[in-house]
Amino acid sequence: MSLRLGLLSLAFGAVSAQPPRLFAQSSQSAPLSRDTLERWMTRVSNAGRWGPSDELGTLNLITPELRRLAIATVREGTTVSLAHELTPGPNPRTIAPVSLSYSLARYDSTVTWGFDSTTVMFHGWAYSHIDALSHTAWHGQMYNGVTTAVAQRAGTQRLGIQNMSAGIVTRAVLIDIPRMRSQPYLDPGTFVTTADLDQWERERGIKVGPGDVVLIRTGRWAREAALGGWDVTKGAAGPHPSVALWLHQRGVVAMGGDVSNEYYPSIVPGISDPMHELSLVSMGMPLMDNLDFEELARVASALNRWTFLFVAAPLRMRGGSGSLLNPLAIY
Repeated sequence: MSLRLGLLSLAFGAVSAQPPRLFAQSSQSAPLSRDTLERWMTRVSNAGRWGPSDELGTLNLITPELRRLAIATVREGTTVSLAHELTPGPNPRTIAPVSLSYSLARYDSTVTWGFDSTTVMFHGWAYSHIDALSHTAWHGQMYNGVTTAVAQRAGTQRLGIQNMSAGIVTRAVLIDIPRMRSQPYLDPGTFVTTADLDQWERERGIKVGPGDVVLIRTGRWAREAALGGWDVTKGAAGPHPSVALWLHQRGVVAMGGDVSNEYYPSIVPGISDPMHELSLVSMGMPLMDNLDFEELARVASALNRWTFLFVAAPLRMRGGSGSLLNPLAIY
């Protein structure tokens, strides 16, 4: 069982201004030692930044002024869903598939009501969701030094998803790596690097800054449409862990990916999901997994606009380690 799945079981059972230069891109595919990851965990840590009792993490960086500026960018009134369709039934990329029970109840000779009951384990590699800061721990501690002792069967007592009930309303930046490389999608074994992010900024005239949401398209769903599904944990394109240093430098408040914001298989021995540890535990930065950027990429290309108003509202579930999500891009 991977560390990530082990922590799921636990949850349900019980910046420097001028940082050192990141290493050369040619070494990106080399294994990353746990000692290096430990150093990076310290380097990007936001523990105590917003006080010892903070449970919001990087979302503290979204100010009313940044929200107003993002809202002011809306021109067309076009909305695009960034959620992949949630389909009940068998799905090999889930921890447990969605089940839906639907029934009709006749009220009288005129009216009939429809009811349904849904069960879903949204964590995993299929369903669009957001991770709360209680989703994982490092050496027994979650974000801001909160220990795993807060995890109870009925929900976590700290860092639950209800802390994000005001939603995420800010500017987002779509970084479309396949488009930049003139490809329909990235194949497994392809890293997204800090050099890629810098190149996208240069070519599109964009600068990612404090309060932004970063959305990285690898083309996972386009590849699946062309070639069929596969076990992404055995091989998936995704960000190199050093991307966390870049995100921390820029003051990014959340990241979304079309897989799980990870490169698989992990290059850190014994650590299945290093970006989750760096993001959720050290930075206190929420991650949004398994989003669908295919329609967004078409709209952004047609408008030649890669930034937009981003709105996402998790379910207000006290003690939850995350939530299903239907984020919106608004132009």
